[in-house]
Amino acid sequence: MDEGKGHWWSRTRRDDDGSGDPSVPQHDPDPYSTPPYGRPGPWAPAPPVRHPAAPAGREPIPDAEIHAAEPHTVEPFATAGPPSGGTAPRPAGTPPYPAAQPYPPADGPRHPAADARPLAAGPAPAGAPPYPADRQPLPAGPQPPVTAQPYATEGAGPQPYPGGPVGAPQPQHPGAGGVLPQPYPAARPPVLGVTSPYAAQGPWQYDPWAVERREEAGAGKGVARRKVVVGALVVALVAGGVGGGLGAWLERDGGGRHVTLPQAPVDRSERDPGSVAGIAARALPGVVTLHVRGSSERGTGTGFVLDKRGHILTNNHVVEPAGGSGEIVVTFNGGQTAKATVVGRDSGYDLAVVKVSGVSGLTPLALGNSDSVHVGDSVVAIGAPFDLAGTVTTGIISAKERPITAGGKKQDGSDVSYVDALQTDAPINPGNSGGPLVDSRARVIGINSAIRSAGGSEAGGQGGSIGLGFAIPINQAKRVAEELINTGRAAHPVIGVSLDMAYQGDGARVNPKGGSGTPVTRGGPADKAGIEPGDVIKKVDSSAVHSGQELIVKIRSHRPGDRLTLTVERGGKERTLPLTLGSASAG
Repeated sequence: MDEGKGHWWSRTRRDDDGSGDPSVPQHDPDPYSTPPYGRPGPWAPAPPVRHPAAPAGREPIPDAEIHAAEPHTVEPFATAGPPSGGTAPRPAGTPPYPAAQPYPPADGPRHPAADARPLAAGPAPAGAPPYPADRQPLPAGPQPPVTAQPYATEGAGPQPYPGGPVGAPQPQHPGAGGVLPQPYPAARPPVLGVTSPYAAQGPWQYDPWAVERREEAGAGKGVARRKVVVGALVVALVAGGVGGGLGAWLERDGGGRHVTLPQAPVDRSERDPGSVAGIAARALPGVVTLHVRGSSERGTGTGFVLDKRGHILTNNHVVEPAGGSGEIVVTFNGGQTAKATVVGRDSGYDLAVVKVSGVSGLTPLALGNSDSVHVGDSVVAIGAPFDLAGTVTTGIISAKERPITAGGKKQDGSDVSYVDALQTDAPINPGNSGGPLVDSRARVIGINSAIRSAGGSEAGGQGGSIGLGFAIPINQAKRVAEELINTGRAAHPVIGVSLDMAYQGDGARVNPKGGSGTPVTRGGPADKAGIEPGDVIKKVDSSAVHSGQELIVKIRSHRPGDRLTLTVERGGKERTLPLTLGSASAG
């Protein structure tokens, strides 16, 4: 289809002056059909040779790390060929030169070429043009083996030319001075992990963009390296913070060897006034401890302030050891102490009043009403059991109008007290005597006086509490205290009879005629009411009487002049008799 047109491979070479032999090609013959000197094909002219440069900041790889190829001896060209000085005729129907081979991939295995490889002596290959003057073969004879310089390939040893058998002599193209020129520039070893997506295996492929791709890969590695460094710094900072905190904890707490228990903060809020704490807070400032010393004995008891003048109410058996020459020292709740003197006392009621002088800031306790007390009401007892001042215990009112007697150490019974008491289960022990029993409003409703101990006696023993405590009702104690403060002695209500204390029947029997003492005092309240010797008193008002002691207790619970109704049994018949209580002063 191109008939009549000349082709570049068949054009004659001309000199600069326009002359030239048209039979001589414009270039040296290429027996290897390397483009663009071979047959026409789809290949474009090869780009200029670029020597790949090492990326910035990267040191060149030492030659020692490049795997050396096995040394080999270059075989001489074959001696068979056309006569010297001519060109080999081409058989008809054959292309002028062998078909060209495509470039192998740049990153594939390459044929290790020598930087300077001597040519063996012998005639030129068949069909090859004469050797130029500046490229003559080496003299004939054996030549020393030449060690090939390796290209950047993974394996060692000579690599076969594409399409040729392994171990076959590699085709050589002599250059000036008998040195074979390298088919392409020597490249550095490939970058590990970076492979061109366009690369195929082969020694003749040259990729002009390989350096840029390697630089991009290097830049990517730099970014990754920076990320790793930043991540390592973050981890180091976090680890340092955790380690510092752990070290501080170990230093403060001793590494777990020192135990620190959780604890609630201090609560300084006011307590409910109706709680035990609130009651105690209001009552304690008015409670005192008494230390009594006499000529033969000493004791400790409790009392409470009645007024700001220094009057203090307590039990008679607390101050009795002092006698007329003993000493009484009062210790207040704040720790102050003062000496006290006896104002008055009464053994029948087991009450006494003492007074301190020169003391200011006294806190009198409010007095309640014992007639308003109900069984089951909450109460608080305050005292100095066994000299433990300021002891607070709590309980309830277990019973009311419980007749008890206390004392009785004297043979004549003059120290016996008769009390129509309030019973409580609030713990009361020796040393609590004379202390206040207060209600839920911190008002005094009784004076702690006696306990039922495990030995079976009431007051006077040193046994501990078994939950049976007794207190003098404040209504009775108030009357007696007022009389002791005002007159120094207390008046006792009486009916004017003597009782048969050995009587075993139910009720209180008046001594019969001929018994000890005067059964009925002439002109006394009982005589005026019509009571006769031998009568058995069964009730006082509506309260039953079961013994002579109970009758005394019931009478003592009233004031002189009170009007009562007695139920009396005489000859098997009961009758009611009105009576007005008389008065008798304690001697």
